Amino acid sequence: MFDVNKIRADFPILGREVYGKPLVYLDNGATTQKPRVVVEAMTDEYYSVNANVHRGVHFLSQRATELHEGSRETVRAFINAKSTSEIIFTRGTTESINLLASSFTESQMRPGDEVIVSVMEHHSNIVPWQLMAAKHGIVIKVIPMNDNGELLLDAYRELFTERTRIVSVAHVSNVLGTVNPVEEMICYAHEQGVPVLVDGAQSVPHMPVDVQPLDADFYVFSGHKVYGPTGVGVLYGKEAWLDRLPPYQGGGEMIQTVSFEKTTFNELPFKFEAGTPDFVGTTGLARALEYVSAIGMDKIAAYEHELTTYATERLMEIPGMRIFGQAKEKGSVISFLVGDIHHFDLGTLLDRLGIAVRTGHHCAQPLMQRLGIEGTVRASFGLYNTKEEIDALVAGIERVRRMF
Repeated sequence: MFDVNKIRADFPILGREVYGKPLVYLDNGATTQKPRVVVEAMTDEYYSVNANVHRGVHFLSQRATELHEGSRETVRAFINAKSTSEIIFTRGTTESINLLASSFTESQMRPGDEVIVSVMEHHSNIVPWQLMAAKHGIVIKVIPMNDNGELLLDAYRELFTERTRIVSVAHVSNVLGTVNPVEEMICYAHEQGVPVLVDGAQSVPHMPVDVQPLDADFYVFSGHKVYGPTGVGVLYGKEAWLDRLPPYQGGGEMIQTVSFEKTTFNELPFKFEAGTPDFVGTTGLARALEYVSAIGMDKIAAYEHELTTYATERLMEIPGMRIFGQAKEKGSVISFLVGDIHHFDLGTLLDRLGIAVRTGHHCAQPLMQRLGIEGTVRASFGLYNTKEEIDALVAGIERVRRMF
């Protein structure tokens, strides 16, 4: 039984008011709220076992290390990686992609070699590759989409040449909500001998992810989008691939021995974790993953699908409503415009009614250009949202619409 009221009670912020109105938080695609269990676990660690991890002989350091490495095992189990050696802690999805783009390009690509991305990528999966293109002369190729917001797989296959070295693609679009057929895309890439990086920032919070049958070579996500803390994220990589790649940054943790003549690097996963890790953040991430696992990712996915279907039906009742992204497989994100109302005006006025939505290009300007617009209003749902909140959103939009 999915008891949304019981779940909401775990998130104190949902009880607050904004401008004298009950908070309706529909900006989960940007960040999620945190359950008590996450915040309390982090507070408790700071107050009871705060000490730098690894190498410490004293009690607090050893206990902090156990918690930190226990969190790595929690992440491993959550996405079903084969080994904790395949779980690299980062600051988030953005850093994970930058790490991979840098290390992969440096070691596996030459000028003229190609990376394939899609037209619906977040800037975090475009700009790192552009930096590599400027530095190393690699070529970026783009998978187009149809007007429903679905990638054109025939065009995808045609992009491959003997110079294609990697595919880097979003699992779920943060704007359109499109769930891309990544399993099929990975399968085809592997037939061409090409590895695949999947951006899971918008998938991990909303659906079960199992990296083994998916067969992704690399998979990345952020803690703060799955009810965990900001500043911590994950890069999963198949061990055989991570072994082949050079470190991204140098410093403590990632070394085995250092002399002025030569440095040897640590084993996985530490080779990619320079400096003191956010060991309190990783505890928060682990508690968040345990929290959603206890509810059940299948149940969360089913509940959010029901919410999104209901929201789509209700929003389409509004005159002048345009929803961007009508893919058959769609996650819990709805981007829209109403008549000639500017997205910023609509979002600002909804805010005065206590309704939090996101406005703008959502860090996906190339996608906006493809759609022929500057930006949208985006409502993105989480496990604690309700149909009553969607009704409040619809009523709010109607109220704003009558003002224009």
